[in-house]
Amino acid sequence: MVATNVQMMIESLKPWFHNIHLPDGSQTAPDHSLGDFPNFKWQAIEPHLPKNMEGWSVLDIGCNAGFYAIKFAQKGARVFAFDHDPHYLAQARWTVNQFNLSHFVELRQMQIYELAHIREQFDLVCFMGVFYHLRYPLLALDLVARKTAQLMIFQSLMMPGEEVLNDATDKTLHDRNAFLHPAWPKMAFIEHSFAGDPTNWWVPNRAAVEAMLRSVGMNAIARPDTEIYFCERVTPPGEDFDSDAAQAASRIS
Repeated sequence: MVATNVQMMIESLKPWFHNIHLPDGSQTAPDHSLGDFPNFKWQAIEPHLPKNMEGWSVLDIGCNAGFYAIKFAQKGARVFAFDHDPHYLAQARWTVNQFNLSHFVELRQMQIYELAHIREQFDLVCFMGVFYHLRYPLLALDLVARKTAQLMIFQSLMMPGEEVLNDATDKTLHDRNAFLHPAWPKMAFIEHSFAGDPTNWWVPNRAAVEAMLRSVGMNAIARPDTEIYFCERVTPPGEDFDSDAAQAASRIS
């Protein structure tokens, strides 16, 4: 069988982490170890989104090969998508062009901490599969929340367990045993690697995810999957956050 130009490009752009179903029927990673990834996550998310997103602005953080950017653009949204990895961005530019959506999607190479220097807010922020790869996760979540005008889709690798402690209020110095409760908000720190990936730094439990989201002014309104939250903005960040976050992020980025 003679390989098509599309198949040759798929081969030349390997390895792929997103399995994208292209217009000609080809797939970028049909033998993905996770199955049809991330399409099965999209199946959980899409029912919570408007069918028509014309007029919406979307921020896609850690866009990888462009799967989510393409899905949002196909709904009519204007998408600003970024990744720090030039290999993934090369894939994303190619896949976006395969769908003739380059006029809907702006792609940029940057780190998440550079959001401190972007003034625009977005109607929807897609923050999936990135949080647990960050050395400075709460700073990043603060920055992402600042860019969220209406909705955030948040997803993180999480510790097992569904219990959330109702009483996580102030304790005395002698009450530190409370932290040992399995439902106390906490994150496991990964010093070396997890699942063979040295960029996995943190694994929060459910209580920690929900507490951190509240701490940046976001309220979880839907949970379409155990690790996925739809969040709406409840409170704006403090006015003093602008300069503090910008300075901290500038030292990192």
